[in-house]
Amino acid sequence: MDCFYAAIEVRDRPSLRGKPVGVGGARDRRGVLTTCNYEARKFGVRSAMPTFMALQRCPNLIVLPTRFDVYRRDAAIIRGILHRFTSLIEPLSLDEAYLDVTAHPGAPGPLAQVIRGTIFRKTKLTSSAGIGPNKLIAKIASDINKPNGQFEVTPEQVPAFMEKLPVRKIWGIGEKTEKKLEELGVKTCGELQRFSRPELVDLFGKFGVELYDLCRGIDHRPVEPDRPRKSLSTEETFTVDLATLEQCEEKLEELFQELMGDLAQKESTRAITKIFVKLKFNDFTRTTAERAGLAPSLPDFRSLLDEAFARTGKPVRLIGVGVRFAETSPESAQIDLL
Repeated sequence: MDCFYAAIEVRDRPSLRGKPVGVGGARDRRGVLTTCNYEARKFGVRSAMPTFMALQRCPNLIVLPTRFDVYRRDAAIIRGILHRFTSLIEPLSLDEAYLDVTAHPGAPGPLAQVIRGTIFRKTKLTSSAGIGPNKLIAKIASDINKPNGQFEVTPEQVPAFMEKLPVRKIWGIGEKTEKKLEELGVKTCGELQRFSRPELVDLFGKFGVELYDLCRGIDHRPVEPDRPRKSLSTEETFTVDLATLEQCEEKLEELFQELMGDLAQKESTRAITKIFVKLKFNDFTRTTAERAGLAPSLPDFRSLLDEAFARTGKPVRLIGVGVRFAETSPESAQIDLL
C-alpha cells in the first residue's frame, strides 16, 4: 500500500489532499512518525523519524494521531481481497505482503493490476506492486513505480536488471556494508558479481555466502504465510565505550524512539508479553534484563537499563532494546510471487 496510514487519513479528510501529512506521536511527547505521505517525503521526512525533526524539515507538516482501529479495519478488507487470488500470503506489516501466485492461471502482471484495482474500488486507497520470480526481485521491483504503479521483472530479465542495481537495494546491506563495498570499488550488483563466493566469505563472513547469490538475483526463500516473529529489537555498537549510566541512558532514548517507530510500522497489532534491555560490556560479556506484563515505555526501559548496568558497572560497548510477542502457531508454505 502507498503510505497506508497517511493515505487513510487523507481519504477520510479530503481537505488534507495535496498537503504534507504525517501520522504519529506529538512533538512534546518525544513522538515518532509511523508514516507520512509523498508530499511530506519531498522535504526529507520519513517513517520512524522523530516528530520534532520532521517538523524542522517540513514546518507545515500536519501531524495526526494514529487510529489503529481504522487501519486494521482497512487492512482486513485488503487481506480478504488478496485471499481471493491465493492462500500463500506472507504479511510483512499491516500494509505490505508477499503473494505466491504460481498456481493462479492468470499472468502475474495483469493479475497485479486486477488486485490493485479491486483494492482501490473497495477502499479508495492506491497500492503498488512488484512482480518477480522470487521475494528479492519482487520487493525491489515494488519500489520502482510508486505510488500507484507496478513493475515486472521476468526470469529472463533478472541478469540485466541486477547488473546496474545499486548494492544498497539488496536486503541485508546497510550503511556500514555499503561503505565497505564502496571502499572495494563496488557500487552496483554487477560490480559485486566480480567477486567469487570464497572472496565474499572472507570479506563478510557467513553473509558473503548469501551475498554471492543475492547480487545475481537468486533468492530461495519461500513465501511463508503468517509466520510472525517472536521478538523485535534494535541495538547499537558504539565506537567508544560508554563508561557511565548517564551516557547509557542518553543512548537508550535514541534506541527507544527507533524501536517505537519499528513497532508502529511493522508490528502494530501484536500483543507484547515482555520488554528487555541487552548490554554487551567492553570485555564482551553480556547481560539481559527483561520484565513481563509491561507495555513499552521509556521509564520502564530505563529501569531495566539501570538493573542491567548495575550487575557489573563495566563500560558498555553495545545496548539493545526490544520486545517479545505472544507466540502463535506457525504455518508452512511455498514460493514464486507478486
